[in-house]
Amino acid sequence: MSDKTLNLQSETQTLELGTALAAIVRPPLVIHLEGELGAGKTTLSRALVQGLGHQGHVKSPTYTLVEPYELENVSVYHFDLYRLADPEELEFMGIRDYFSDQSLCLVEWPSKGQGVLPPADLTITLSYQGEGRCVTLSSHSTKGEAILEQL
Repeated sequence: MSDKTLNLQSETQTLELGTALAAIVRPPLVIHLEGELGAGKTTLSRALVQGLGHQGHVKSPTYTLVEPYELENVSVYHFDLYRLADPEELEFMGIRDYFSDQSLCLVEWPSKGQGVLPPADLTITLSYQGEGRCVTLSSHSTKGEAILEQL
């Protein structure tokens, strides 16, 4: 559909992007987060989850595969598939149950779940650009397109 590219000069700007996204995202929604280790996927996810109203710590679900956040108007599921050995493992954990009409699913390392994960409405790709980050947001649905228009 379409893309939007942003240049973020600091972690603060990454946090601001997450907060801005929180103001416009609505379930059901699937966001894939791509980028190298340390590129800022979890930082962006943390700001988005906190922007939606979570008061506590937002940790990386690297070892648990998923961290759930039950908020007032949305269930947020933050997945980190980095350590996933086989996409079929997602079937055993009941992955399909997480993707409901009330959920916002953030998926880091979505390529590890290829063939099992539902398609993304929005893909956010973070890459190193000197000390900052280049962020490309790509829409894959009308919902994703609406987010890009509002951002």
